[in-house]
Amino acid sequence: MADALLKRCLDLCRELRAAGGATGGAALEELESTLATLLARATAALPLQTRIIEQLREPIITMDLAGYVTGWNPAAEELLGYSAAEAIGQHILFLYAEEPDENGGPPDEMPELFLDNGSSFFEVRRRKKSGEVFWAGMSLSTIIGDDGEPLGLVSHLTEITHRRATEEQLRLQARVIDKSEQGILITDADEKIVFVNAAFTQITGYTAEEALGKTPDLLRSGVHSSDFRAEVRAAMTGAGPWQGEIVGKRKNGELFPQSVSISVVRNEAGEVTHAFSVFSDISVLRATEERMRQLANYDTLTGLPNRTQLNQLVGQALASARRNETHGALLVIDLFRFTSINDALGSEVGDALLREVGGRLRCALRNEDVLARVGGDEFVVALLDIRKREHSAFVAQKLLRVLGEPFLIAGHKLYVGAAIGISVYPGDGLETADLLRFADVAMKRVQKSGDTGYLFYSPEMDRRARENLRLEGELRTALVNGDLQLHYQPKVSLRSGRIVGSEALLRWRHPMEGMIGPAVFVPIAEETGLIFDIGEWVLDEACRQLRAWLDAGIAARPVAVNISARQFDAHLPARIQAALDRHRIEARLLRLEITESLLVRVPELVIPIMNELVAMGLALALDDFGTGYSSLAYLKKFPISTLKIDRAFVIGIPGDDNDCAIARAIVTMSQQLRQETVAEGVETEAQMRFLQALGCDQLQGYLFSPPVAADVFAAMLRTDRRLDCALPEKLAGD
Repeated sequence: MADALLKRCLDLCRELRAAGGATGGAALEELESTLATLLARATAALPLQTRIIEQLREPIITMDLAGYVTGWNPAAEELLGYSAAEAIGQHILFLYAEEPDENGGPPDEMPELFLDNGSSFFEVRRRKKSGEVFWAGMSLSTIIGDDGEPLGLVSHLTEITHRRATEEQLRLQARVIDKSEQGILITDADEKIVFVNAAFTQITGYTAEEALGKTPDLLRSGVHSSDFRAEVRAAMTGAGPWQGEIVGKRKNGELFPQSVSISVVRNEAGEVTHAFSVFSDISVLRATEERMRQLANYDTLTGLPNRTQLNQLVGQALASARRNETHGALLVIDLFRFTSINDALGSEVGDALLREVGGRLRCALRNEDVLARVGGDEFVVALLDIRKREHSAFVAQKLLRVLGEPFLIAGHKLYVGAAIGISVYPGDGLETADLLRFADVAMKRVQKSGDTGYLFYSPEMDRRARENLRLEGELRTALVNGDLQLHYQPKVSLRSGRIVGSEALLRWRHPMEGMIGPAVFVPIAEETGLIFDIGEWVLDEACRQLRAWLDAGIAARPVAVNISARQFDAHLPARIQAALDRHRIEARLLRLEITESLLVRVPELVIPIMNELVAMGLALALDDFGTGYSSLAYLKKFPISTLKIDRAFVIGIPGDDNDCAIARAIVTMSQQLRQETVAEGVETEAQMRFLQALGCDQLQGYLFSPPVAADVFAAMLRTDRRLDCALPEKLAGD
């Protein structure tokens, strides 16, 4: 310590002399000489131990009791980067890596200043001159004077950064193993469990105390074969790593799927000392996969196979049919009236109805038969093994019977019925897509008949289906390009002979095929749903034409527009009112013609809509009366103002007694119900006279005029063209 102070004094003298110049130079020179002599003597008097410290290869630092550095050997300089001149005299805190405390004071941990015993070992963090922080092992001991009192401290440093890093890595690995969400199990060479982590307990239910010392058979489920267990055991004895899925058993007896990876640890001699298994509970994963499989292959509403699953099952059956020359059939089922029920009563009732339908159909089939839902109200039955073609017809009849019974849903008694198309293999083909398309073609043929039933596919149906598909595309283009037109067929009073109205009839001016009548394309529009857009166009065009006639000063007569079943929903009154307002047309100038099939769909839903239309000032006519579900019961329930006698009953009069009787009955009934009658398809004067004598109010037919373009009809109105319907004297007298 004295030698350090002498050295410091000598340095100060030299600094003073350099700063003071000549003044006092002699005194300072003398003082400097004296101090140098004292320093030399002190250095020569250093004990042998100090010189030994200087020669040691281990970093040694000496300090006084206040913590100031008094000694710094070359090894310390090499380790810490500071020279002895830079270090000696500084407080030992300059080597600390820790920050000062919140008050700016020294760190809490200062082993050099608070040595409890005469010697101790610490692991500390220190900072080199370069700024690098490192871990050091520090042996700290006290220097005792001759009088037994402590004179200072000696610190011996050893860098242990790499050892600490290794230990930290081991601790980290231990934490990772213990905190891992995967279960870890380690067995010794005797296959006894020697370690399990927390996840093992969480997954299996067994605590470490319950598992240690046992074998992995603790988790054995008993569902795997002996060969499978032997394969796993071989992996645990060193045959090679193994990965796979195992069904394990929890402590509570519950079985669960697990994904397992097994490896072994060997000693330097290559002997297996331990085996370890890393496993995960994949119950949630398997449940998710099953859910995804259900979503991909099954209908979420009914639980039945969907189109994807149907294609797979039928594809497998067809492959077997090719090999074994077996027979089968596909039945495409489309429900009647479902759309109307769904629109009127809501999707909840519609969904419940579909579930009920699926349940009935499933109960009517064999276990080996496939029932799938492939669309909104479309089902497919696959009879994968039948002996004869006719067997599929028996099944179709059975399905129609079960669908013919009413469905009671949410207080509603609902009737649906169905159209069924049938294709058979190998007769109609051996490709799933073709068979489904063929059955669909046959089903649509049944739909056209308007009644429930079934039909087998034939090549002629396919040809017509392709033609209809072509026309559908061209019809959509026609609607966009303005190729649709309205022609107007006059309605003539059988009393005055004057035009009292007209019916707007749709025509399609095809760019290649010329004028196409509605009998060709309206059924296609009905099947494809395009009829809704076409019907809305007809409604708007009729109102537009009425406005054009009125603006031209023509005394317009009421125009009747046909309303399809697709248009007849709760929003129809609002759509009609919008068209009337758009073209500034009074409701009395627009009449609506509906068919009997509409009336029997869901009467309790149709009647409120009809009453709303009548309240708006619109008149309703029942078209083609007598050709459908004729019933006197609904005539008194519905607000019908006009009955139209279908031309099928007009064409035979007055020569056909049956047609005459039907026409007479319709007119008489209409008169009793205070409804007017219009006879369609009147082509001869004899027909006119007969109807006139019955008391029929109006006629419509080629006798007066075919449907004509708007300008031609306007000319008829301008000239007040009339029909000579004056009764002969004999009839008048009668």
